[in-house]
Amino acid sequence: MAQVAILDLGSNSVRMTINEYSDNGLFNVLERKQEMVRLSAGMGDDKKITPDSMEKAVNVLKDFKTVLNKYPKVVVKTVATAAVRQAKNQDEFLKRFKDIMGFELDVISGEQEAEYDYYGVIRTLPIKNAVIIDTGGASTELIQVSNKKMAQRISIPIGAVNLTEKFDINDKPSAKELFRAWQYVEEYLDNIPWLDDTRNLPIVAIGGSNRTLAKIARHINNQPDLDIHGYHMTKRQVNDIFAELLNRNSNERAEIRGLAKERADVIIGGLLPITNIIGRLDSSQVIFSQSGVREGVLFTTIEKVTKEKITVPEATQLTID
Repeated sequence: MAQVAILDLGSNSVRMTINEYSDNGLFNVLERKQEMVRLSAGMGDDKKITPDSMEKAVNVLKDFKTVLNKYPKVVVKTVATAAVRQAKNQDEFLKRFKDIMGFELDVISGEQEAEYDYYGVIRTLPIKNAVIIDTGGASTELIQVSNKKMAQRISIPIGAVNLTEKFDINDKPSAKELFRAWQYVEEYLDNIPWLDDTRNLPIVAIGGSNRTLAKIARHINNQPDLDIHGYHMTKRQVNDIFAELLNRNSNERAEIRGLAKERADVIIGGLLPITNIIGRLDSSQVIFSQSGVREGVLFTTIEKVTKEKITVPEATQLTID
């Protein structure tokens, strides 16, 4: 059995999975680590990772390195997304990363990120035609899937953290603040012409903010143990939860079951892209995916080595129109 670790430095979280796989492409996860770092916090118009965020990331990386040292034969694949991609002090961060980890960090483009999202979804959910949306801390990726193929992809620089900070919507936003933030998201989406061709398609949602919708819905429906991967919600259910979140301040939101306390202050900003997309496309359903960038990197790595296509048996039990 070969081993591969996927290290993902996102704009909100730093995550690592360590996996083993066989020659036939079958794999299993050995360890999973995640820490909220918020590399994109405080970047503002200067587009620099703050010293505080950098130190938080460094401390997490030291812990991850200790875990990696238990697997001397593991092959490590790294990805850094929007925060590092946009940072003007990227070189400083990359140097500190290499000093700690002993290898380089791969900063991927928004288009590469979208492509990995596509592979993560298409290998684990029976999607034929859909729009995938991955909302992170500092970017949102949109992918059109047509007849199981990736037809279009784009990354736009709006996410949970930077929208929250730009429009000061971390607590209970005023109508003015919310309108300005909503309009800002709309301006980006208006400049994506192919979205007009995706009306009424189901939406596949990736990212911590988006998956929070499903986690809250599970508790509302007394289904706390139901798997998030493949979970369905209607447009009305999404809008009802978003409305309830808007009706509370950040402390009150932190008490909602299914919403992680450390996400309560950025959840409004995090849900603006998907709620806008749902209305724009008039989509009747949202399907949630636990597979995204990391899984896309994992699957493409295993398939390249083994020449075998990854399949996840559980996906065949899901029905998506």
